[in-house]
Amino acid sequence: MSIWPASGTAPALFGIEGELVLLHVDVEPKLLEDLLEALSRLEFPVNPDLHHKANQVRVSFPAYSGRLGEIRGVLARSGFDPSCISVEHLLAAHA
Repeated sequence: MSIWPASGTAPALFGIEGELVLLHVDVEPKLLEDLLEALSRLEFPVNPDLHHKANQVRVSFPAYSGRLGEIRGVLARSGFDPSCISVEHLLAAHA
């Protein structure tokens, strides 16, 4: 039994700034501090979840889809590839 609709699409949470999504950025451990510093420059608070693997750290945090341009811009100005962000439906990530 599932709480998700039979169509296979997960419900979404929407606000004034768009859909609430879960963002992921994978970086080398040596770049983690630089990434966190870049995220601290955003105009909204970020409470990242860190997942450490061999030679990689996944930084995940929720944000509204309307902020993706701002986030990509901050990453680009900080020397990161703005396409390094992967986006996932927030509720689907917890299904």
